[in-house]
Amino acid sequence: MAQFLTTVQTWLVDQVASEQFVGLLRAVLLVVAGLVLARLSRVATVRALGDRLNRQQLMLIRRTVSYTILILFLISAMRELGFDFGVLLGAAGIVTLALGFASQTSMSNLISGLFMILERSLEIGDVVRIGSTTGEVLTIDLLSTKLRTFDNLLVRIPNETIVKAEITTLTRFPIRRVNVRIGVAYKEDLKRVQEVILEVVDRNPLCLEEPKPILIAQGFGDSSIDYLLGVWAKRENFLEVRNRLQREIKETFDQEGIEIPFPQRSLHAGSATEPLPVRLVAADSPQPPNI
Repeated sequence: MAQFLTTVQTWLVDQVASEQFVGLLRAVLLVVAGLVLARLSRVATVRALGDRLNRQQLMLIRRTVSYTILILFLISAMRELGFDFGVLLGAAGIVTLALGFASQTSMSNLISGLFMILERSLEIGDVVRIGSTTGEVLTIDLLSTKLRTFDNLLVRIPNETIVKAEITTLTRFPIRRVNVRIGVAYKEDLKRVQEVILEVVDRNPLCLEEPKPILIAQGFGDSSIDYLLGVWAKRENFLEVRNRLQREIKETFDQEGIEIPFPQRSLHAGSATEPLPVRLVAADSPQPPNI
């Protein structure tokens, strides 16, 4: 009898061990299958929707599909290992309630990120100015947006801040206007000055003929008559056009004898008097008497 009981006990242990091994093997196979299907779903999503969505929307859908498939397979694998999801779901409800009160800022960033993706106010690759930060958009995640500045720094901005801020996209349109401020002396022939400036623009091959350049007289400054020159250029030539125009205008003014004045001040001892005389005195000359 004892021998029989021992045999039965050994058989039961072997059966339990065999079932545990089979369950573990099934769980491993489910995880591997989930990883493979998640990867295949990402590739299929890119092929099916790549031409109809921008990069940010495509990345969001790709991640959502792959993570959903992977989570479903992980849950199935955990069930094969004997996890009781009734207890886990009850605990998860309590944890979720506690996290909801503790993560109001995260939820606000999450909702803001969804609005940004749907509104398409930003796209990956755009050069934008948000507040005092200017840079290229690297990623638009659900909680934050990452920018790379022109000096190669990574800046992370919460989505809630971006939704509330003023956003300037510098690369949305194919052309931009280059604004150059120019001051000329009061003694100059203003008609000739305008002709010289427009000639410089005509000689520059990077300046577009359409839309036409504009030259606006902005008024009488403290030391000069001020002009605003607006020239249109392709987006990728913006910086080069601005640098070349300033250099070429300065060189042409020097050749034509046109003066670009610097700030000057005249001192008067009353409303109707001549300017105060200024006399240079050598160091070894006698000092004038004090008055």
